[in-house]
Amino acid sequence: QVQLVESGGGLVQAGGSLRLSCAASRRTVGLYAMGWFRQAPGKDREFVAAIRGNGGTTYYANSVKGRFTATISTDNATNRNTLYLQMNSLKSEDTAIYYCAFVDPDAWQRALGSWGQGTQVTVSS
Repeated sequence: QVQLVESGGGLVQAGGSLRLSCAASRRTVGLYAMGWFRQAPGKDREFVAAIRGNGGTTYYANSVKGRFTATISTDNATNRNTLYLQMNSLKSEDTAIYYCAFVDPDAWQRALGSWGQGTQVTVSS
């Protein structure tokens, strides 16, 4: 099973930017998709963004559309994939623990496999 490790979270002021990374333990080939989810205190985990493994089609939650961008890259030297989430114009309501996961290519919001430890994003107003 491929392990996913999130990083890049931190404390940022409202209106600022952060870039999250999700490193996979090995390269994935074929038809697949990866996504970002988040969980705010006292709330359920929610879908944020997803992207197909070939870096093509993306899908975003309405709350982040136009502010967040998901990308994916493959390092041929290490033979690993890395998923990114560029977050701009951050708002206090973006404060949450962010998780990455493989998602169903036919159902973007359905995560597959187990969750990593996540990375904390805190936006101060």
